[in-house]
Amino acid sequence: MSIDPRVALQSLTAALEEHLAAASARRGEGDPNVEAAFFAIADAFEVYEDALYEAYSEVTPLQVFDDEDEEDEDSLDEDLEIVED
Repeated sequence: MSIDPRVALQSLTAALEEHLAAASARRGEGDPNVEAAFFAIADAFEVYEDALYEAYSEVTPLQVFDDEDEEDEDSLDEDLEIVED
């Protein structure tokens, strides 16, 4: 069962709005509401990207990074620093 990309986009937009609301009401570092809203954006984006691809064989220019991606970037940055020295 495929999801209409318009419905998925509306869910993504709502997730972004919730994140803005949570960020503006942040109660210190590591606020669980901000963290939950952050992950809701990532989940809604992946659903939208999948729906868009299924319906139109199209993707966005955006990418969701996970912890493994950050570790890869850190090691790449370290490699670049070694080369630059």
